[in-house]
Amino acid sequence: MQIKKRKNRKERAKLPIALIRRSLRISKKRSRVERSYAVIKSVFDRGHVLVTTVIRIIVKAMFMCLAYNLNILIAMQKSE
Repeated sequence: MQIKKRKNRKERAKLPIALIRRSLRISKKRSRVERSYAVIKSVFDRGHVLVTTVIRIIVKAMFMCLAYNLNILIAMQKSE
């Protein structure tokens, strides 16, 4: 599949229908977890992992997920 090149910047390149469907499938799968990672990164300041062993990274990730779930639970209780 080749993508047609644009003549100028304002003109959009026309994608084949197979690529459009592929990108929609990818975006649906990706959008399920994007928000949770964004919240963990911004609210809990966890962009990088500074621990060294795999076991410590797993434990740290478990606590981050627990904190995220508690955060969502509290937000749901406030909205009711």
